[in-house]
Amino acid sequence: MAFIIKPLVTEKMTNITDKTSESKKIKAANEKAAKVKNAVEEKATFVVKKKGKPDVKKEKTIYTYVKPALAKYGFIVKPEANKLEIKKEIENLYHVTVLNVNTIRYAGKRSSRYTKAGLIKGQKNAFKKVIVTLKEGETIDFYSNI
Repeated sequence: MAFIIKPLVTEKMTNITDKTSESKKIKAANEKAAKVKNAVEEKATFVVKKKGKPDVKKEKTIYTYVKPALAKYGFIVKPEANKLEIKKEIENLYHVTVLNVNTIRYAGKRSSRYTKAGLIKGQKNAFKKVIVTLKEGETIDFYSNI
């Protein structure tokens, strides 16, 4: 069953996926975690000031590592679709490996308009947005079939 309605290639969605697709510099919690993540050791010096006492210079070791960026893409899907079905369908359609699926549900907005016949009230359809994270090095080309 086709759950994907359309890919989201709008400016707003591109800003969201680009911002989350950048490599980030992160501090490791402790030395053990730093070894696991292959973190780089950095020395930071700072001055401690206390009232009535001389300033004391201290040195602290900080372990930082770079978290690699992963490609993210947005889609609009049917509200009844779950994450497993979405993952399977995207993998079959675009021949990529999906690592993570994040969903956002939107309720249908109520709308009303004035016509010759009077006030007409209605409701727009509810939909679900999906942000899909792909395996490192894989991309989706939305314009290949045009």
